[in-house]
Amino acid sequence: MNQFDIIIIGAGVMGSSAAYQAAKSGHKTLLLEQFDFLHYRGSSHGESRTIRATYPEPYYTRMVIESEKLWKETELEIGYNVYFKTQQLDLGPKESSSLVAVIDNCEKQLDRYRILDREQANECFSVEIPDDWIAVVTELGGVLKPTKAVAMFQTLAIKHGAVLKDKMEIVDVETNEDRGGVLVSSRLGEKFRGKKCVITAGAWVSKLVQKVSNGRVILPIQPIETTVFYWKIKEGKEIDFTIGAGFPSFASCGEPYIYGTPALEFPDLIKIAIHGGRECDPDKRTWGAAVGGAEGTAKLVGYLKEWIKSRFGDRINWEDGPVMTQSCMYSITPDEDYIIDFLGGEFNQDVVIAGGFSGHGFKMAPVVGQILVDLAIGGTAAAAQRDEEIKHFKVGRFEGNPGGNFKPFGDQVRLR
Repeated sequence: MNQFDIIIIGAGVMGSSAAYQAAKSGHKTLLLEQFDFLHYRGSSHGESRTIRATYPEPYYTRMVIESEKLWKETELEIGYNVYFKTQQLDLGPKESSSLVAVIDNCEKQLDRYRILDREQANECFSVEIPDDWIAVVTELGGVLKPTKAVAMFQTLAIKHGAVLKDKMEIVDVETNEDRGGVLVSSRLGEKFRGKKCVITAGAWVSKLVQKVSNGRVILPIQPIETTVFYWKIKEGKEIDFTIGAGFPSFASCGEPYIYGTPALEFPDLIKIAIHGGRECDPDKRTWGAAVGGAEGTAKLVGYLKEWIKSRFGDRINWEDGPVMTQSCMYSITPDEDYIIDFLGGEFNQDVVIAGGFSGHGFKMAPVVGQILVDLAIGGTAAAAQRDEEIKHFKVGRFEGNPGGNFKPFGDQVRLR
């Protein structure tokens, strides 16, 4: 039985990034995935994710700034692009507490940003907003290609010596009393020894952590099924919505939170969707619309139609509804902050857990991968050095406080 310095369970974007970072740092690394590599059953697949630094929480803005640098460095190593840069446009009422906090973070942390009124937003991006709304434009924005990015991390992990195994469902992690470290067991009966272990199993992380800890740790992470919508751009307007024409990735604050990306992955289609969905069991998904049946879907699509009509007028065919849908999952915590911490108990600092990325984690994968490896290898000393980054992500914040971190602005994810 081979001994690894670090075993990583879960080969989504976080686990794959961690495997790359660990192997690159010279650690003997094993990455395990319960399904096929690059599968479509979790949260790390598909054709586009937004990258933006416009967060109301300052700690996320800092993380995105660092992650963008790491995305670029990793692209240079692999030799192709997964990050397609454009501006980010955030819209919302002038008095929106979230947008006010976003502007405050922009002022403190970003070199370049602009606040646009109704006329300026229309002039710059041909987007219509109400008189009492504003728009915030930042240079750090764009689109990440998810499946391609996960493949990049996995390819580079192998290049640096990591071992990768898929179709390897893990059913237990135990302390290795004879040799120290951990013993990882699969449903097929295979066992792997590791000095350290990282569990970052996406929508399955709560189930696995509860099993591994014998019920001691129950993570407040709720998987939700969400639906992404693509809309047809009207003939003659296709170029207007491309990155080459300067069209931004965008988000609209309010209830609900709407987001979108430029036309990139599918010819003449633009992604516009609502940030939310319905609770689900990741092993019993419907793979259908993410809101209550046909009636709920019609209501959701109706809302998006009105929003698209109000913002983009007759340049997008909102009348006929979306022409394509895709199903995906989020893993939501009560405060929509991540969970990154030691499992503790009999494992001490030998097992690190990560999850609950709440529909806004993909862009952070490079820096999260670094954090996970630092914690796993460096233990409490590394945790102390990274305290400013991870103090908001500790499991203990929910003890006697089921809501988690207090935030003076509304939730972004809409549950149905």
